[in-house]
Amino acid sequence: MRARTRPGIRAAAPRSTIVLGTVLDGIPEATVIGLTIYEGGEVGAAYLAAVFISNLPESVSATTGLAKGGWSSARILWMWIAIVVICGLSSLSGYALFQDSSPDTVAFVLAFAAGAILTMLANTMMPEAFEHGGKLVGVVTTLGFAVALTIHTLG
Repeated sequence: MRARTRPGIRAAAPRSTIVLGTVLDGIPEATVIGLTIYEGGEVGAAYLAAVFISNLPESVSATTGLAKGGWSSARILWMWIAIVVICGLSSLSGYALFQDSSPDTVAFVLAFAAGAILTMLANTMMPEAFEHGGKLVGVVTTLGFAVALTIHTLG
C-alpha cells in the first residue's frame, strides 16, 4: 500500500532507504571530519552543526518508521550502533588515508561529501518534509542555510 501524498508529490522513501542513505552519506561526512581534524586540528562548527542537523531528522524518521514496521527496539539500537561504528572508522580513515593527499584529492572528497548530503536531502528528506509540513519547509530550509552561514562566518 502506498503512502498518501499531496497531489504531485511522490510517496516518501521507505525508512529502510533512509537508513541506507544515512550510511551512504555518513561515510563521506565522517571521512571529512577526520580529514579536517588532520588539516587544521579541529572541525569547523558550521560543518558539525550541518552534519548534526541533517542527521537528526533522518535518524528520527528512520527509527520511527522502522519501529512502526515491526522492528524491535534492540534491533534498531544495534543497527544505529553499527552505523556509528562504521562512521567512526570512516572518520579514522579520513584522518589516516588523506594525510599525504593532494589538494585536488581533498577537494574531491569534500565535494563528494557535500553531494552525498544534498542527494540524501533531495531524495528523501525534502519530499517527506514537504508532504508533512507544506510550503513552510522551503522557508525553514532557507533559514537553516542562513544559520549555517552565520555559524561559519562567526566561527
